[in-house]
Amino acid sequence: MISLEEQRPTWDEYFLMIAKLAATRSTCLAFPVGAVIVKDRQVLATGYNGSPSGSVHCTAQGFCYPELSSCAASSSLPSRAVHAEANAIAQAAKHGISTEGAMIYVTLEPCISCLKLVISAGIKQVFYETSFNKGEKLLVRDSFIKDGLVSLTQISLSETTAKRAALFLLHPTSIPEKS
Repeated sequence: MISLEEQRPTWDEYFLMIAKLAATRSTCLAFPVGAVIVKDRQVLATGYNGSPSGSVHCTAQGFCYPELSSCAASSSLPSRAVHAEANAIAQAAKHGISTEGAMIYVTLEPCISCLKLVISAGIKQVFYETSFNKGEKLLVRDSFIKDGLVSLTQISLSETTAKRAALFLLHPTSIPEKS
């Protein structure tokens, strides 16, 4: 039998689950991404990818651009989405929250542009679930790591943690025991 302590998610799993929940708010048709900025085990800000504030959401109009089902379907048009990491950093900035020395958990490895933004925001550690960068982009990413600007670690949820979290999401969790 697994003890209650062993059922608790690790800190990495806990923050990755929060990033995954943030991704459920995504308005991107290509793929949902969520991010959470953390410092001293405290959540500073969250973000998800989607159209800029005030702009029509791709999910609401059913397309990214007319005649284009998703931004991923074009090799020339840029994505309309503000990336999850950028939205989390913008949320922190909007509310005057310093991200210096923080870490970020994301459901997708940051693109090079977002990685540069993460570094510039003073975030030193990136934890991500799914790989993204390939080819020459890996050279740029790895140069930032080699220079000591940032560390990247791929993480995942254990099946036990995911199943327990699903139970918490699907059923009330704060029901008093009957005596």
